[in-house]
Amino acid sequence: MAAEQYKPAEICGCKGIRSCLICEKINGKERAQDSNHSTLHYFKYEPSLRQAIRNEGGVQESFPFPGVFLWKDFVSEEKEKELVKRMDQDCWKESQSGRRKQDFGPKVNFKKQRVHLGGFRGLPASSRDLVMQMRQESLLLGFQPVEQCNLDYDPVRGSAIDPHLDDSWLWGERLVTLSLLSDTVVTMSRNDRLEELQLGNVQGEVRVSVELPRRALIVLYDEARHRWKHAIYRKDICERRVCSTYRELSAEFLPGGRQEALGKQLLDVARSFQGVPV
Repeated sequence: MAAEQYKPAEICGCKGIRSCLICEKINGKERAQDSNHSTLHYFKYEPSLRQAIRNEGGVQESFPFPGVFLWKDFVSEEKEKELVKRMDQDCWKESQSGRRKQDFGPKVNFKKQRVHLGGFRGLPASSRDLVMQMRQESLLLGFQPVEQCNLDYDPVRGSAIDPHLDDSWLWGERLVTLSLLSDTVVTMSRNDRLEELQLGNVQGEVRVSVELPRRALIVLYDEARHRWKHAIYRKDICERRVCSTYRELSAEFLPGGRQEALGKQLLDVARSFQGVPV
């Protein structure tokens, strides 16, 4: 579906400091696209070395960057078309920063740390085979998501997602995203305890660009999950992009955890694969 199809929709789901090209046009102001930090240090992730690398003035600097796994060509072009077609048959809801979304998961109040089934009926049927395929990778052995969030990024709307850390009270160690329709860049950032990177007297913010090809699966875990914020900036959305992010439960909701019973209920519903967007 071409991005031009969305041009007439002069609505958005932005709240607070979030904005998109539509509301910026209406409000007559442009969003600041960069960090407030005066100094930015840019690195690029090299998957084969699992390192972040930069070259400045002929001098190469690098540091280990654990917690990122890329599975290129996770799905074929034919499968990609099938998945996007099924998504577009469901209703997309306006979301923040120019995105649209479809949620398949329980109803959650993260501030009050409350979760209940709500209208959750499981992950969509189209994800059953994808989840089985994911588990063929040792890193994803036993991976059982209880939430799937589909996001639609469109350059006409100025779609982006700001730097953030995913919740760790409800969601577990591995964040898994299947990226479709176009290439993009995931930007990892950190501005605390930079001395751990052993880059000398670095101050400001360190950013690591992770190239994410179309039809690839990316997994964030370990330090990349808990210590580094992740974002996709507006400049890195050049064509329509849709993605599906899968989240598993934290230890609190698994066997032996304080909310084991609720976790079992959520897992049983998720495994039915009868879901519709909630």
